[in-house]
Amino acid sequence: MRFGARLISGDKPGHPVLSVLLIALLVALAGAPFFFPGTRSLAVASQICIFIVLAASYDIMLGYTGIVSFAHTMFFGMGAYGVAIPLANGWVGWDAILLGTVGGVLLAVVVAIGIGLLSLRVQAIFFSMVTLAVASFAQLLATQLRGITGGEDGLTFSVPRVLSPAFRLLAQPLFGVRLDGRVMTYYLIFAVTLVLFLLMLRIANSPFGSVLKAIRENGFRAEALGYRTVVYRTLAGALSAAIAAVAGALMALLLRYNGPDTTLSFSIMVDILLMVVIGGMGTLYGPALGAVVIVLAQYYLQPAMQALSDATAGLPLLPAIFHPDRWLLWLGVLFVLIVYFFPAGIVGSLRGRARKG
Repeated sequence: MRFGARLISGDKPGHPVLSVLLIALLVALAGAPFFFPGTRSLAVASQICIFIVLAASYDIMLGYTGIVSFAHTMFFGMGAYGVAIPLANGWVGWDAILLGTVGGVLLAVVVAIGIGLLSLRVQAIFFSMVTLAVASFAQLLATQLRGITGGEDGLTFSVPRVLSPAFRLLAQPLFGVRLDGRVMTYYLIFAVTLVLFLLMLRIANSPFGSVLKAIRENGFRAEALGYRTVVYRTLAGALSAAIAAVAGALMALLLRYNGPDTTLSFSIMVDILLMVVIGGMGTLYGPALGAVVIVLAQYYLQPAMQALSDATAGLPLLPAIFHPDRWLLWLGVLFVLIVYFFPAGIVGSLRGRARKG
């Protein structure tokens, strides 16, 4: 128990229901290939892991530091292109993946530091507009540099054999599951997700994280106490960008493809914001749960509505209301209900109720 507390830096869930949800999430992701067999289910579990990292890294900026940035998908794309470019040019190997990831991370850190030092002194709304402009420029640049990024068509590439579907770790299935390259890819993504999430928990509950919270609550007071707020905000942005770039590299390996719409789209930025707000800002656990809600809704809400529409075929209005083409409407309703009943997000509201109790 003491080792577990040290591992998560003493940041306990704070509510029995939240503890159960987080343990269930960890167990489900750890055994996803065995609990939810099938290509589609494994792809969904992989994307949940990736978006947990991506949303939690954004929470370091938004929830812990109070910085509203619209450039997070740009860093996500840098990591993805860092891996995709060497692999698409025939350099297939773990060295290409490692160097591509490191290159994407370094580029993301340099750009994040540049944006921070040049823009964080301005008012919050102007900084948000700057990040939106930079992210739009990055997406435009990716579509124009066809010789490097593949333009709007993107880059398709091969991965090392151990990550390819043809790979077999064991001749016979294990508990009915064939341990092929898809499973190896999933466990690579899961392992990196777990390590990065625990690392973010350590950072968020360190003295550095405490300074970020102080800046979020009152930047002028933190400045008066001697903390250089611009430096701390810039470091938080660089850390967030680096982790987002790693998430992008994982997405590229999962899809064996990368393009502007895959990692640089503004719709992904909206999804990240929803994940953080639904789960609870400034908690890290919240974005993890928010990622589960949003990814599952995107993949399974439409089929569920199709089933409801078919089941109510003989009734008036209901088949039209539950028509699968209206899944975005119901996703919006789900979001409104969560915000109404959990105004501080799922984690924030549960912790608040536990403190009142």
